[in-house]
Amino acid sequence: MESDRDTQPDTNGRRETANERSDRNWNEMLQELRVTQTGTQILTGFLITLAFQQRFTSLDQYQLVLYLILVSLAAATTALGLAPVSLHRLLFHQGVKGRIVSFGDLILKMTLAAVAILVVGVVLFIFDVVVGRAAGVIAGLASAVGIVFIWITVPSRLRKQGVQSAEGWQRQVGDEPEP
Repeated sequence: MESDRDTQPDTNGRRETANERSDRNWNEMLQELRVTQTGTQILTGFLITLAFQQRFTSLDQYQLVLYLILVSLAAATTALGLAPVSLHRLLFHQGVKGRIVSFGDLILKMTLAAVAILVVGVVLFIFDVVVGRAAGVIAGLASAVGIVFIWITVPSRLRKQGVQSAEGWQRQVGDEPEP
């Protein structure tokens, strides 16, 4: 039986044991992984089909090397995105859910970084092939800036607003805080 000490509210006001928190965090992580896995697999499939298009034979050396780098990165990103599933399967019922969640979090962050690079590279590649090298570089840089802004700058600013803003938002929507 759990003691009151085991179910004290954490910083977000939830009353859950360490195991319950690990289970909740793992489930939230799985939802994020589903999104990244689907997107990565679609990008990988798209890249693979390009090699079978007529125009593929007209790629210059730069475009061909970039394409092969992107295919390799897409495969690595797909493998990274699936790694937490393998990790969980191999460590299932070993009593290390907290470690699985921590390592899964690290893998998910690495996957997001790889997806960001992959998206920038695909944009660069497509614009380079369709419009030209300068347009490819500009589009690639623009997508990199957009990703950094949306994925890093905005969340960092929201984090800096602190608990007071989160509490004000909760009163408005009747929601509990995120961990």
